[in-house]
Amino acid sequence: MPVEPRAASSVLVLRDGDDGIEILFVRRSPTLKFMGGAWVFPGGTLLAADGDPKDDLAWRVAGARETFEEARITLPEPEKLVPFSRWITPEMAPMRFDTRFYLALAPEGAEPAPDRREVDRAEWWTPAKALHLFVKDEADLHFPTIKQVEKIALFETARDALDAHASIPVETILPRVAASDEGFEILLPGDPGYEQAS
Repeated sequence: MPVEPRAASSVLVLRDGDDGIEILFVRRSPTLKFMGGAWVFPGGTLLAADGDPKDDLAWRVAGARETFEEARITLPEPEKLVPFSRWITPEMAPMRFDTRFYLALAPEGAEPAPDRREVDRAEWWTPAKALHLFVKDEADLHFPTIKQVEKIALFETARDALDAHASIPVETILPRVAASDEGFEILLPGDPGYEQAS
């Protein structure tokens, strides 16, 4: 019986830098048992104070709250966050999350300050830098993070990304895991073998 996924929210805070669009990344403290040392977008589970999970606004409020708690960046209007994607942890995982990801423009001049508890570093990376660090195994970036960085890489400016996704319906992505020569392979809907995987 699959574990019921916990509601979670995450925000890709975007800005325009000298080398193009940049995304805010935070590194989870290496001492944490879950994903310790991983580079992620600010985010976390919904709290009762965020509102009713049946209401999308609660997920937006949670994303804005987590962005402030982890990186001290204030997103003043949660309702203006742009829905970007929704990922649910594979059913075979012992700990699962149903995470909605949103896009937001960084407030003018905002610079992150890690909370030093959940996250110990906060940096702006271009998609190219994030992918380079991943390929060189110089940063721990998980599969959903990489797939979303690849989507952001298609845009020249932060505003382009927000405007494009303001009218694109969000599809729920439930990866599945299949055995491979390397041990296992993560499959997405539409990939060969997805329907047979667990």
